[in-house]
Amino acid sequence: METLNNFVLTLQGYLADYILIILLLGGGLWFTFKLNWIQIKGFKEGLRETFGGLFKRNLSETGGQAGAMSSFQALATAIAAQVGTGNIAGAATALAVGGPGAIFWMWIAAFLGMATIFGEAVMAQRTKQVGEDGEVTGGPIYYIMDAFHGPVGKYMAGAFAILITLALGFMGNAVQSNSIASAFNTAFGIPQWIMGVIVAAVSLYVFLGGTDRIAKVTETIVPFMAAVYIIGSLVVILVNIKMVPYAFYSIVYGAFAPQAIVGGAAGATMKLALTKGVARGLFSNEAGMGSTPHAHAVAKIDHPVKQGFVAMIGVFIDTFVILNLTALVIIVTQSIPTGLRGTALSQYAFSTLYGNGGNIFIAVCMLFFAFSTIIGWYFFGRANIKYLFGHKALKPYAFLAAICVFLGSLAEVDLVWNMADCFNSLMVIPNIIALFFLTDKINKSKADYYDNYLPKHPEEK
Repeated sequence: METLNNFVLTLQGYLADYILIILLLGGGLWFTFKLNWIQIKGFKEGLRETFGGLFKRNLSETGGQAGAMSSFQALATAIAAQVGTGNIAGAATALAVGGPGAIFWMWIAAFLGMATIFGEAVMAQRTKQVGEDGEVTGGPIYYIMDAFHGPVGKYMAGAFAILITLALGFMGNAVQSNSIASAFNTAFGIPQWIMGVIVAAVSLYVFLGGTDRIAKVTETIVPFMAAVYIIGSLVVILVNIKMVPYAFYSIVYGAFAPQAIVGGAAGATMKLALTKGVARGLFSNEAGMGSTPHAHAVAKIDHPVKQGFVAMIGVFIDTFVILNLTALVIIVTQSIPTGLRGTALSQYAFSTLYGNGGNIFIAVCMLFFAFSTIIGWYFFGRANIKYLFGHKALKPYAFLAAICVFLGSLAEVDLVWNMADCFNSLMVIPNIIALFFLTDKINKSKADYYDNYLPKHPEEK
């Protein structure tokens, strides 16, 4: 077991330090230039499509299509998966190991990732399917086969389906459950197994309700959890407002000279700041990983590009709003030198103002963040289980996923955690390669939107 764990750690280290940097940053740059800075030029359209859909939430907007969601519900499901423990524990770990400069590289990865996720959402819309059960489904497995016909496409799609089901549907959800259980144990002394039973039972109830119930839960939880965390974070930042200019200075300057920042992480280097920033950024906003296209595929929308705009806003909210608040709270409260990492560092930072209430605040936020991620990741795995084994396998998958949620709450198992990270990284490879070969199709959809769709709908300009 120890030998296998060391092998997984070595592989993940190589993937995170080299492969992800090349694929995610390189892919982001590729799509940024090929799509003519779509994350800037399409940002206004993204805001309109996102917040203009706030009052179009229920499934009547989908025309009664089974398995479909409104555009807002699809975004809520995507954000439910994106905004998770990575925004609290992941950002804190990146700061502790890579110093404040790691946040700068998270910004860069997110900005470039907005162009990548635009392409993911557009292709997910273009290749979505209606299954034998009459439900709409979609995701990278379908656009991978669109990029590579024949056995190559099927093998790549199959590999991706297996990786995402293991990484997110099973192992990843165990990680999220453990975060909830450990946070509540710290804040309230509740035994972890009790929280595991509660979270697993509620999760199973949502799982068994299918797409409709998942959509209703995510569209309710996501706005609420975001509002609570934003308000709680802003209070801490406003109390320490004099430190905000230093925080931004340390983030930018620390990206290139980490050791020059007073109170920076011990041993931090530019390479460490960059790799930790990009790697943690991936697990936070998921751009390029191939997970959120499953949600964007089932949105009922009249042009694929519109959902691409919505997907970009998901990355913006995840990184430039939620994750930034965590980073600012930790930096302005000067919590990095404590030597703490992960959730413990975030709890310490909030406790500087709220006292023991800081532990409670993070525990409650972790509950909503991690639970919503469990729902989102289950949904992503669901589409791939259906592809691999058919509709009849969905109920067994729901029970197995719920069991993983319970088991994950009991203890942190290094091998499981490390394998989840490793499979997450491996998912990027077939996804980005397929998108690269689909660049022309993505661009054609974008051109069709501006040349043909907008002239017929001038009110959307």
